[in-house]
Amino acid sequence: MHSVLVVDDDPAIRLILSDFLSQEGYRVFVAKEGSEALDLMRTHHVDLLLLDIDMPGMNGLGVLKRIKELSEDPLVIMLSALQDVKLAVQAMKLGAYDYLSKPVNFEEVKLVIEKGLQHRQLQRKALNLEQRVQETWSSTGLIGKSAAMARVHQLLQKVAQTDTTVLIQGESGTGKELVAYTLHQQSSRKDKPFVTVDCGAIPGELLESELFGHEKGAFTGALQKREGKFELAQGGTLFLDEVGNLPLPGQAKLLRALEQRQIARLGGTSIIPVNVRIIAATNVILSQVVKEGKFREDLFYRLNVFSVELPPLRERKEDIPLLVTYFINKFVQQQKKNLRGISSEAMDVLANYSWPGNVRELRNVLERAVILAEDRITPEHLPKFSEPKPPFSLPSPLTLPFSEARDKLLADLEKEYILQALAKSKGNKAKAARALNINYRTLYEKMKKYGLE
Repeated sequence: MHSVLVVDDDPAIRLILSDFLSQEGYRVFVAKEGSEALDLMRTHHVDLLLLDIDMPGMNGLGVLKRIKELSEDPLVIMLSALQDVKLAVQAMKLGAYDYLSKPVNFEEVKLVIEKGLQHRQLQRKALNLEQRVQETWSSTGLIGKSAAMARVHQLLQKVAQTDTTVLIQGESGTGKELVAYTLHQQSSRKDKPFVTVDCGAIPGELLESELFGHEKGAFTGALQKREGKFELAQGGTLFLDEVGNLPLPGQAKLLRALEQRQIARLGGTSIIPVNVRIIAATNVILSQVVKEGKFREDLFYRLNVFSVELPPLRERKEDIPLLVTYFINKFVQQQKKNLRGISSEAMDVLANYSWPGNVRELRNVLERAVILAEDRITPEHLPKFSEPKPPFSLPSPLTLPFSEARDKLLADLEKEYILQALAKSKGNKAKAARALNINYRTLYEKMKKYGLE
């Protein structure tokens, strides 16, 4: 539940806004002056302020300046009966999100708050990604001095500050999303939203609503208007992750939006111009999927304006020691442990493994190893990569009831089949799903069930 603080010297305003926002499902605090508001924020978490500008004592602009001294950074919407554009501009410069005139319109208050909180959520998500990017691109697998990585760095350097559509291709775990975000951060759109669409996780019947939004009553369950990803990314970057998994009907609608640079919400008639940069990513060879008739050729050419291929870790093994050192240092600091690094035997094990899960898998292995190790990391702290696992084995001794034993054996067999399919497809989940004759979403759920993500 989001919390809202209403700050106004008029008790009637405090009362009507408090009642309205409580009915809308917000936790509401009230304060009659600036100093009281600041005291309250020191002891309570506040997501958003409705802050009157014209108050006795410390006015709204004074409160706005003092908020920066607090550890909390709530969203601020200014209220004023004064039609003063200069005050509004000054408030915006001090960090206010928006400005509303009195007497307030409840519907306008509701919409501005909802949009503001949504904007803040996107900001925080972007901040989390930015923090990860600042770690020398390590989580993406882009740390390294190999020739393969040097080529990637050169391509990214050339395209980063353009508005060109980019198609990032690479296996799962190579860092496609963080590469996309890095391109966004180095572009002129960096101060605008970076919005991700997981094309492989959205059911076909919900795709249009997810991308383009919908109007209230557009379909059963559409209880209110909802902006789609294109609108949320307005002015910024729209990242289409696993675009190769889009169903054909969705591909046609996406192509139309990209060509016309405008959309209409589901159930609506208004045409909405959109200004977004498109970055797409896929873990399949998209040109091959086009040949198979599963991906539109015209959409492929629309997306493949500038292609960046991220190499799998097995093709740049000379980078493994750098990655290992980086991740060990990172997790040692996080877990506040005193380790002496990694033994040469353990490093050899890591260097000789094929890494089907790429840098993401290496990262997870080293995080576990740092937890287990007391002095330094040795082979015993690593998974038994080289030992073949039997498909399944009978419980020994046979102590389980028959039904439980049967369920366990079937689960073990299913898990092994999935592992083999993933190994044969080199971590490509779409190919593995086709080999297993199940859809992508089913494979995703089963991987989650067996801890194979």
